[in-house]
Amino acid sequence: MWQAEVRVDLDAIRENVSRLRAGTSAELMAVVKADGYGHGMVPAARAAVDAGATWLGVCTLDEALALRAAGIDVPVLAWLLAPGLPLDSGVRADVDLGVASLPQLDETVQASRRADRPARIHLKIDTGLSRGGATIADWPALLDAAAKAQADGLVEVVGVWSHFVYADLPGHPTTDRQLAVFHEGLAMVERAGLRPRYRHLANSAATLTRPDTHFDLVRPGLAVYGLSPVAGETHGLRPAMTARARVMLTKRVPVGSGVSYGHTYTTGQDANLAVVPLGYADGVPRHASNVGPVQLGGRRRTISGRVCMDQFVLDCGDDPVAAGDVVTLFGSGADGEPTADDWAEAVGTINYEIVTRFGSTRVPRVYDGAGS
Repeated sequence: MWQAEVRVDLDAIRENVSRLRAGTSAELMAVVKADGYGHGMVPAARAAVDAGATWLGVCTLDEALALRAAGIDVPVLAWLLAPGLPLDSGVRADVDLGVASLPQLDETVQASRRADRPARIHLKIDTGLSRGGATIADWPALLDAAAKAQADGLVEVVGVWSHFVYADLPGHPTTDRQLAVFHEGLAMVERAGLRPRYRHLANSAATLTRPDTHFDLVRPGLAVYGLSPVAGETHGLRPAMTARARVMLTKRVPVGSGVSYGHTYTTGQDANLAVVPLGYADGVPRHASNVGPVQLGGRRRTISGRVCMDQFVLDCGDDPVAAGDVVTLFGSGADGEPTADDWAEAVGTINYEIVTRFGSTRVPRVYDGAGS
Protein backbone atom coordinates (compact mmCIF):
# COMPACT_ATOMS: atom_id res chain seq x y z
CA MET A 1 0.00 0.00 0.00
CA TRP A 2 1.46 3.35 -1.01
CA GLN A 3 1.29 6.47 1.17
CA ALA A 4 2.18 9.15 -1.35
CA GLU A 5 3.41 9.06 -4.92
CA VAL A 6 4.22 11.03 -8.01
CA ARG A 7 3.03 9.25 -11.15
CA VAL A 8 4.64 10.08 -14.48
CA ASP A 9 3.01 9.05 -17.74
CA LEU A 10 5.81 8.38 -20.22
CA ASP A 11 3.30 8.03 -23.04
CA ALA A 12 2.24 11.63 -22.40
CA ILE A 13 5.86 12.72 -22.81
CA ARG A 14 6.04 10.81 -26.09
CA GLU A 15 2.82 12.38 -27.33
CA ASN A 16 4.00 15.86 -26.42
CA VAL A 17 7.33 15.42 -28.20
CA SER A 18 5.57 14.04 -31.28
CA ARG A 19 3.23 17.04 -31.29
CA LEU A 20 6.14 19.47 -30.97
CA ARG A 21 8.05 17.75 -33.77
CA ALA A 22 5.03 17.95 -36.04
CA GLY A 23 5.02 21.72 -35.67
CA THR A 24 8.52 22.37 -36.96
CA SER A 25 10.95 21.40 -39.68
CA ALA A 26 13.86 21.83 -37.25
CA GLU A 27 15.42 19.10 -35.16
CA LEU A 28 14.23 18.91 -31.56
CA MET A 29 16.29 19.05 -28.36
CA ALA A 30 14.28 17.82 -25.37
CA VAL A 31 15.49 19.69 -22.30
CA VAL A 32 15.74 17.23 -19.41
CA LYS A 33 17.63 19.34 -16.88
CA ALA A 34 16.62 19.46 -13.19
CA ASP A 35 15.90 15.73 -13.21
CA GLY A 36 13.61 16.13 -16.18
CA TYR A 37 11.70 19.00 -14.53
CA GLY A 38 11.02 16.62 -11.67
CA HIS A 39 9.77 13.81 -13.93
CA GLY A 40 13.00 11.78 -13.84
CA MET A 41 15.78 12.72 -16.22
CA VAL A 42 16.66 9.32 -17.65
CA PRO A 43 13.10 7.94 -18.17
CA ALA A 44 11.99 11.28 -19.62
CA ALA A 45 15.01 11.39 -21.93
CA ARG A 46 14.37 7.89 -23.21
CA ALA A 47 10.71 8.65 -23.86
CA ALA A 48 11.61 11.87 -25.69
CA VAL A 49 14.17 10.11 -27.87
CA ASP A 50 11.65 7.34 -28.61
CA ALA A 51 9.33 10.05 -29.92
CA GLY A 52 11.92 11.58 -32.21
CA ALA A 53 13.99 14.02 -30.16
CA THR A 54 17.45 14.03 -31.75
CA TRP A 55 19.13 16.05 -28.98
CA LEU A 56 18.95 16.34 -25.21
CA GLY A 57 19.69 19.48 -23.22
CA VAL A 58 20.88 19.75 -19.62
CA CYS A 59 22.46 22.39 -17.42
CA THR A 60 25.27 20.62 -15.62
CA LEU A 61 28.14 18.41 -16.66
CA ASP A 62 27.03 15.82 -14.10
CA GLU A 63 23.58 15.65 -15.69
CA ALA A 64 25.14 15.06 -19.11
CA LEU A 65 27.46 12.35 -17.79
CA ALA A 66 24.53 10.66 -16.04
CA LEU A 67 22.74 10.41 -19.39
CA ARG A 68 25.82 8.83 -20.92
CA ALA A 69 26.15 6.42 -17.99
CA ALA A 70 22.56 5.37 -18.63
CA GLY A 71 23.54 4.38 -22.18
CA ILE A 72 21.87 7.31 -23.95
CA ASP A 73 24.05 8.20 -26.94
CA VAL A 74 22.20 10.99 -28.77
CA PRO A 75 23.89 14.42 -28.79
CA VAL A 76 23.71 16.14 -25.40
CA LEU A 77 24.39 19.82 -24.73
CA ALA A 78 25.43 20.98 -21.23
CA TRP A 79 25.52 24.74 -20.75
CA LEU A 80 25.83 25.78 -17.10
CA LEU A 81 29.54 25.27 -16.49
CA ALA A 82 31.35 26.96 -13.61
CA PRO A 83 35.15 27.39 -13.68
CA GLY A 84 37.32 24.47 -12.68
CA LEU A 85 35.08 21.60 -13.75
CA PRO A 86 36.63 18.46 -15.28
CA LEU A 87 35.42 19.35 -18.75
CA ASP A 88 37.74 16.75 -20.27
CA SER A 89 35.37 14.07 -18.90
CA GLY A 90 32.60 15.67 -20.94
CA VAL A 91 34.76 15.89 -24.04
CA ARG A 92 35.64 12.19 -23.76
CA ALA A 93 31.94 11.35 -23.37
CA ASP A 94 30.98 13.31 -26.53
CA VAL A 95 29.10 15.92 -24.52
CA ASP A 96 28.63 19.23 -26.30
CA LEU A 97 29.60 22.20 -24.13
CA GLY A 98 28.15 25.69 -24.01
CA VAL A 99 30.76 28.46 -24.27
CA ALA A 100 29.91 32.09 -23.56
CA SER A 101 33.20 33.84 -22.78
CA LEU A 102 36.91 33.81 -23.53
CA PRO A 103 37.77 32.24 -20.14
CA GLN A 104 35.22 29.46 -20.78
CA LEU A 105 36.71 28.89 -24.21
CA ASP A 106 40.19 28.71 -22.73
CA GLU A 107 39.08 26.10 -20.18
CA THR A 108 37.43 24.11 -22.94
CA VAL A 109 40.58 24.22 -25.05
CA GLN A 110 42.61 22.94 -22.10
CA ALA A 111 40.07 20.16 -21.62
CA SER A 112 40.41 19.27 -25.28
CA ARG A 113 44.17 18.91 -24.88
CA ARG A 114 43.74 16.67 -21.81
CA ALA A 115 41.19 14.54 -23.61
CA ASP A 116 43.31 14.49 -26.78
CA ARG A 117 40.31 15.18 -28.97
CA PRO A 118 38.41 18.28 -30.15
CA ALA A 119 35.68 19.62 -27.88
CA ARG A 120 32.28 20.12 -29.47
CA ILE A 121 31.06 23.59 -28.49
CA HIS A 122 28.04 25.85 -28.88
CA LEU A 123 28.82 29.55 -28.69
CA LYS A 124 26.18 31.54 -26.83
CA ILE A 125 25.33 35.16 -27.56
CA ASP A 126 23.39 37.31 -25.10
CA THR A 127 20.57 38.82 -27.17
CA GLY A 128 18.91 40.62 -24.27
CA LEU A 129 18.37 38.30 -21.31
CA SER A 130 21.52 39.67 -19.63
CA ARG A 131 22.24 36.28 -18.12
CA GLY A 132 24.40 33.71 -19.94
CA GLY A 133 26.09 34.48 -23.23
CA ALA A 134 28.58 36.96 -24.65
CA THR A 135 27.31 40.47 -25.24
CA ILE A 136 27.23 41.72 -28.81
CA ALA A 137 30.27 43.87 -27.94
CA ASP A 138 32.26 40.83 -26.77
CA TRP A 139 30.97 38.51 -29.49
CA PRO A 140 33.59 39.27 -32.21
CA ALA A 141 36.51 38.49 -29.90
CA LEU A 142 34.90 35.19 -28.83
CA LEU A 143 34.27 34.25 -32.46
CA ASP A 144 37.84 35.03 -33.50
CA ALA A 145 39.26 32.96 -30.64
CA ALA A 146 36.90 30.09 -31.39
CA ALA A 147 37.80 30.18 -35.09
CA LYS A 148 41.50 29.94 -34.19
CA ALA A 149 40.88 27.06 -31.77
CA GLN A 150 38.92 25.27 -34.45
CA ALA A 151 41.68 25.81 -37.00
CA ASP A 152 44.11 24.34 -34.46
CA GLY A 153 41.95 21.23 -34.17
CA LEU A 154 41.06 21.87 -30.53
CA VAL A 155 37.34 22.59 -30.85
CA GLU A 156 34.53 22.05 -33.30
CA VAL A 157 31.99 24.89 -33.33
CA VAL A 158 28.82 22.84 -33.63
CA GLY A 159 26.27 25.48 -32.71
CA VAL A 160 25.44 29.11 -32.02
CA TRP A 161 22.57 29.88 -29.68
CA SER A 162 20.74 32.28 -27.40
CA HIS A 163 17.71 32.37 -25.10
CA PHE A 164 14.49 34.39 -25.06
CA VAL A 165 13.21 36.76 -22.38
CA TYR A 166 9.49 37.08 -23.21
CA ALA A 167 8.59 34.30 -25.63
CA ASP A 168 5.86 33.20 -23.20
CA LEU A 169 4.09 36.50 -23.96
CA PRO A 170 3.41 36.19 -27.71
CA GLY A 171 3.69 39.52 -29.45
CA HIS A 172 6.00 41.10 -26.88
CA PRO A 173 8.38 43.42 -28.78
CA THR A 174 11.43 42.12 -26.90
CA THR A 175 11.18 38.85 -28.82
CA ASP A 176 11.57 40.60 -32.17
CA ARG A 177 14.45 42.70 -30.83
CA GLN A 178 16.24 39.59 -29.63
CA LEU A 179 15.68 37.88 -32.95
CA ALA A 180 17.24 40.88 -34.72
CA VAL A 181 20.30 40.73 -32.44
CA PHE A 182 20.59 36.99 -33.08
CA HIS A 183 20.59 37.59 -36.84
CA GLU A 184 23.27 40.25 -36.34
CA GLY A 185 25.31 37.78 -34.33
CA LEU A 186 24.93 35.12 -37.01
CA ALA A 187 26.23 37.53 -39.64
CA MET A 188 29.32 38.04 -37.48
CA VAL A 189 29.70 34.26 -37.22
CA GLU A 190 29.81 34.00 -40.99
CA ARG A 191 32.32 36.83 -41.27
CA ALA A 192 34.54 35.03 -38.76
CA GLY A 193 34.65 32.06 -41.12
CA LEU A 194 32.63 29.74 -38.91
CA ARG A 195 29.93 27.46 -40.32
CA PRO A 196 28.13 25.86 -37.35
CA ARG A 197 25.64 23.14 -38.20
CA TYR A 198 23.09 24.28 -35.63
CA ARG A 199 21.60 27.68 -34.88
CA HIS A 200 19.12 27.49 -32.02
CA LEU A 201 17.02 30.02 -30.16
CA ALA A 202 13.48 28.70 -29.60
CA ASN A 203 12.41 27.52 -26.13
CA SER A 204 9.02 25.87 -25.47
CA ALA A 205 7.05 29.07 -25.99
CA ALA A 206 8.81 29.99 -29.22
CA THR A 207 8.58 26.41 -30.46
CA LEU A 208 4.81 26.64 -30.03
CA THR A 209 4.20 30.22 -31.22
CA ARG A 210 7.12 31.57 -33.28
CA PRO A 211 8.12 29.33 -36.21
CA ASP A 212 10.33 32.15 -37.53
CA THR A 213 12.69 31.48 -34.61
CA HIS A 214 13.14 27.75 -35.15
CA PHE A 215 16.28 27.81 -37.32
CA ASP A 216 17.96 24.35 -37.24
CA LEU A 217 17.05 23.17 -33.75
CA VAL A 218 14.37 23.96 -31.14
CA ARG A 219 14.80 23.45 -27.39
CA PRO A 220 11.45 22.76 -25.66
CA GLY A 221 11.59 21.95 -21.98
CA LEU A 222 8.32 22.53 -20.12
CA ALA A 223 6.20 21.57 -23.13
CA VAL A 224 7.85 18.14 -23.26
CA TYR A 225 6.14 17.41 -19.94
CA GLY A 226 2.74 18.60 -21.14
CA LEU A 227 2.66 22.03 -19.54
CA SER A 228 2.25 25.20 -21.54
CA PRO A 229 4.44 28.25 -20.96
CA VAL A 230 1.74 30.46 -22.51
CA ALA A 231 -0.98 31.37 -20.03
CA GLY A 232 -4.43 30.16 -21.02
CA GLU A 233 -3.25 28.04 -23.95
CA THR A 234 -2.64 24.29 -23.74
CA HIS A 235 -1.59 23.78 -27.39
CA GLY A 236 -2.93 20.22 -27.12
CA LEU A 237 -0.23 19.16 -24.67
CA ARG A 238 -0.94 16.49 -22.03
CA PRO A 239 0.52 16.90 -18.53
CA ALA A 240 2.60 13.88 -17.57
CA MET A 241 2.73 14.23 -13.77
CA THR A 242 0.16 13.44 -11.09
CA ALA A 243 0.85 13.96 -7.37
CA ARG A 244 -1.33 12.26 -4.80
CA ALA A 245 -1.42 10.83 -1.28
CA ARG A 246 -3.70 8.79 0.98
CA VAL A 247 -5.44 10.31 3.97
CA MET A 248 -3.50 9.25 7.06
CA LEU A 249 -5.98 10.15 9.80
CA THR A 250 -9.45 11.61 10.19
CA LYS A 251 -11.15 13.22 13.17
CA ARG A 252 -14.28 15.11 14.07
CA VAL A 253 -13.69 18.52 15.67
CA PRO A 254 -16.10 21.16 16.98
CA VAL A 255 -16.80 24.55 15.46
CA GLY A 256 -14.09 27.09 16.25
CA SER A 257 -11.24 24.58 16.29
CA GLY A 258 -7.89 26.02 15.24
CA VAL A 259 -6.09 23.92 12.64
CA SER A 260 -2.32 23.43 12.20
CA TYR A 261 0.52 25.74 13.30
CA GLY A 262 -0.44 29.27 14.26
CA HIS A 263 -4.16 28.49 13.97
CA THR A 264 -4.34 30.49 10.74
CA TYR A 265 -7.48 28.49 9.95
CA THR A 266 -10.47 27.95 12.25
CA THR A 267 -13.37 25.63 11.49
CA GLY A 268 -16.62 27.42 10.79
CA GLN A 269 -18.73 24.45 11.89
CA ASP A 270 -18.33 21.01 13.43
CA ALA A 271 -16.15 19.36 10.82
CA ASN A 272 -14.43 16.23 9.60
CA LEU A 273 -10.70 16.85 9.23
CA ALA A 274 -8.39 14.78 7.02
CA VAL A 275 -4.66 14.72 7.69
CA VAL A 276 -2.62 14.19 4.50
CA PRO A 277 1.02 12.97 4.79
CA LEU A 278 2.65 15.44 2.40
CA GLY A 279 4.37 18.70 3.29
CA TYR A 280 6.98 21.17 2.21
CA ALA A 281 9.69 18.51 2.53
CA ASP A 282 7.83 16.70 -0.24
CA GLY A 283 7.34 19.65 -2.54
CA VAL A 284 4.11 21.19 -1.26
CA PRO A 285 4.85 24.93 -1.17
CA ARG A 286 4.37 26.43 2.30
CA HIS A 287 2.71 29.30 0.44
CA ALA A 288 -0.09 26.82 -0.29
CA SER A 289 -1.29 27.27 3.30
CA ASN A 290 -5.03 28.03 3.16
CA VAL A 291 -5.00 28.27 -0.66
CA GLY A 292 -3.66 25.02 -2.13
CA PRO A 293 -6.32 23.14 -4.16
CA VAL A 294 -6.79 19.36 -4.00
CA GLN A 295 -9.39 16.80 -4.96
CA LEU A 296 -10.85 14.40 -2.40
CA GLY A 297 -14.04 12.39 -2.69
CA GLY A 298 -14.80 13.82 -6.11
CA ARG A 299 -14.75 17.40 -4.81
CA ARG A 300 -12.28 20.24 -4.99
CA ARG A 301 -11.07 21.29 -1.55
CA THR A 302 -8.55 23.76 -0.18
CA ILE A 303 -5.74 23.14 2.30
CA SER A 304 -6.86 24.27 5.77
CA GLY A 305 -4.19 26.03 7.81
CA ARG A 306 -0.46 26.00 7.41
CA VAL A 307 1.38 23.42 5.34
CA CYS A 308 3.80 21.61 7.68
CA MET A 309 7.06 19.90 6.82
CA ASP A 310 5.41 16.49 6.43
CA GLN A 311 1.63 17.00 6.35
CA PHE A 312 -1.33 19.27 5.77
CA VAL A 313 -4.98 19.21 6.83
CA LEU A 314 -8.26 19.42 4.92
CA ASP A 315 -11.55 20.64 6.38
CA CYS A 316 -14.13 18.35 4.78
CA GLY A 317 -17.13 19.80 6.61
CA ASP A 318 -19.80 17.12 6.99
CA ASP A 319 -18.60 15.11 4.00
CA PRO A 320 -17.60 11.56 4.88
CA VAL A 321 -13.86 10.87 4.74
CA ALA A 322 -11.80 7.88 5.83
CA ALA A 323 -8.16 7.01 6.32
CA GLY A 324 -6.83 5.62 3.05
CA ASP A 325 -8.96 7.85 0.81
CA VAL A 326 -6.96 9.26 -2.12
CA VAL A 327 -6.18 12.98 -2.25
CA THR A 328 -5.01 14.24 -5.64
CA LEU A 329 -3.02 17.45 -5.47
CA PHE A 330 -2.68 17.89 -9.21
CA GLY A 331 -2.77 15.94 -12.44
CA SER A 332 -3.85 16.38 -16.03
CA GLY A 333 -7.26 17.76 -15.03
CA ALA A 334 -9.04 15.09 -17.05
CA ASP A 335 -10.96 13.87 -13.99
CA GLY A 336 -11.63 17.31 -12.58
CA GLU A 337 -8.58 17.37 -10.36
CA PRO A 338 -6.46 20.53 -10.01
CA THR A 339 -3.57 20.99 -12.42
CA ALA A 340 -0.05 22.29 -11.91
CA ASP A 341 -1.33 25.53 -13.44
CA ASP A 342 -4.02 25.74 -10.75
CA TRP A 343 -1.37 25.29 -8.08
CA ALA A 344 0.87 27.90 -9.64
CA GLU A 345 -1.95 30.41 -9.71
CA ALA A 346 -2.92 29.65 -6.12
CA VAL A 347 0.55 30.13 -4.66
CA GLY A 348 1.82 32.87 -6.97
CA THR A 349 4.46 30.98 -8.92
CA ILE A 350 4.83 29.17 -12.26
CA ASN A 351 3.95 25.63 -13.28
CA TYR A 352 7.66 24.88 -13.82
CA GLU A 353 8.31 25.24 -10.09
CA ILE A 354 5.36 23.10 -9.04
CA VAL A 355 6.38 19.97 -10.96
CA THR A 356 10.08 20.42 -10.25
CA ARG A 357 9.34 20.65 -6.50
CA PHE A 358 7.21 17.52 -6.42
CA GLY A 359 9.51 15.44 -8.54
CA SER A 360 12.69 16.05 -6.57
CA THR A 361 11.63 14.85 -3.13
CA ARG A 362 11.36 11.75 -0.94
CA VAL A 363 8.04 10.83 -2.54
CA PRO A 364 8.57 7.86 -4.87
CA ARG A 365 8.02 8.29 -8.61
CA VAL A 366 5.97 5.65 -10.35
CA TYR A 367 6.00 5.39 -14.15
CA ASP A 368 3.14 4.53 -16.46
CA GLY A 369 3.15 3.92 -20.19
CA ALA A 370 5.50 2.05 -22.50
CA GLY A 371 8.92 1.53 -20.98
CA SER A 372 7.68 2.15 -17.44
